[in-house]
Amino acid sequence: MKCPTVDELSLYVDDLVTGHESVNIDDHLEGCIECKRVVKALMEEHQFIKETLQTPTLPDDFDSLVLEQIRPYEKKSFLRKRAYWKPIALLAAGLVLAVGLTVTVNPTLAQWIGGLFSTERVDEGLRMATEAGFSERVDREVTDKGITFKIEDVVADSSRVSLSYKILNKNGKSQNIDLGLLDEGNEVRATDSLGNPLELTDIVLKNATDYGLIEFSLSEHQELDSIIVNFNLTRLNGKQGSWKLDVPVDLKESLKATKTIPFQNVKTNQHGVIIDMQKVRFTPSSFELLYETDFTKEEKIKLEKNIGKLEKQYGKEIANDMRNSYGNDIKYHIENEKMKTVYNKNPFSNGHDNELGFLQASGQFLGDIGHVAWNDSFIPIEDDHELTIVLDGIYKTEPSDFSITMKPKELKKKPVSFEYEGNFMTIKKVKLKKTEFQIEIEGYREVTGSDLTDWVLVDDKGKAYPTFRTGGTSNDKNELATTTLFSYGVNEVPKELTLRLISATRYYEVKDKWKVPLH
Repeated sequence: MKCPTVDELSLYVDDLVTGHESVNIDDHLEGCIECKRVVKALMEEHQFIKETLQTPTLPDDFDSLVLEQIRPYEKKSFLRKRAYWKPIALLAAGLVLAVGLTVTVNPTLAQWIGGLFSTERVDEGLRMATEAGFSERVDREVTDKGITFKIEDVVADSSRVSLSYKILNKNGKSQNIDLGLLDEGNEVRATDSLGNPLELTDIVLKNATDYGLIEFSLSEHQELDSIIVNFNLTRLNGKQGSWKLDVPVDLKESLKATKTIPFQNVKTNQHGVIIDMQKVRFTPSSFELLYETDFTKEEKIKLEKNIGKLEKQYGKEIANDMRNSYGNDIKYHIENEKMKTVYNKNPFSNGHDNELGFLQASGQFLGDIGHVAWNDSFIPIEDDHELTIVLDGIYKTEPSDFSITMKPKELKKKPVSFEYEGNFMTIKKVKLKKTEFQIEIEGYREVTGSDLTDWVLVDDKGKAYPTFRTGGTSNDKNELATTTLFSYGVNEVPKELTLRLISATRYYEVKDKWKVPLH
């Protein structure tokens, strides 16, 4: 069977396909790990929407507030509260999608006050770049089959390119803005001024009802002073057609406003992880910190030995998955000349307050276990400051050895509870849904507790299955969170099964704070 489209898999996750279609997809998922990952990502997306997103209501005096905002006023320097977006990594296509707050924005009003980039639906950095004059109204469109695809505004600098778009019917009414970039035939590419293709990284989609936003990183193409974004779409709003559109983007002025400070051999070794600072970059829409992390030689030897052990126990598939799972990250803050924290990154924080000024982080694996090139971006500071990064701690996803055995049929009467490295969990139930085997776990994790990262399911015949995880975490024992482990290939509920934790993400504090001036 040909791989289903993301739209078809989304309908499958929502139980909106026919019985025959469901059986076909079930059979396909048993042998296609890439589609399994897409299904996992869709389930995480739906869970996130269900648990956290609510549609805000505009105040009764919204019109007067808007009029007040567009009158001349004395500009003040302040940091606005940013909108948070949860990224969903779709590994099969190498894209990063983001689910955004779904808010009704009147299109006429949005155009009047400056388009999507002047509203609260985009991050603070894009709004600041717009206010500084780096937003361009392009109004380029193409129509086919009664459907119009329109690029309205572009904000571009040396760190990223963001384009706002709309999809309209023949009456000018906004339609479903999902571009379906994972569907066969729909493509977004970019070339330089000579037509040479560019490799786009960190492609992000965000939705704001009538508007869509597509964004990609330019971090690997710092030398360019112009690019052309090419849209080649074959399906919009459920209709087949041809929508081809080229959007030229001028980067000359933004390059003049970009400042880059390179580092030379600025590195440290903490808890078996090497941090190598590369550069810091100030652009109109973001402040970027670029660095690499890697395991030490000794750490890699240990991990390779453990991967060999896992292959003997559970087979190559699970062992190879762990090669990609073992990794590292850092927790740090950035302070100004008054030693006041202006930025904060905590990759495993449950609270937004612990990510002060943070926009997003992207990492590119460099081929070896744990070797990652990071690009962390933050809201730009309007005034010049002397900044210093302070390393607070290290996160490592590393081998773990913990297991718990249960009898599924007895869980309803006797749930199985366990405690491990600051996690207090109860296995509530086990069920087989179509070809998806699910284990529901409820509990909380202490603030300093480890993240229980990778589990293997072993049935009563000794056969091992990899698992995938959805759900959230809670640091409050009075507000328990639910996590679901699911696996494929289990045809019946076993009389007894064992969950084995093979990796956990642990935090190691840096006692003697490592500081690097960023000026």
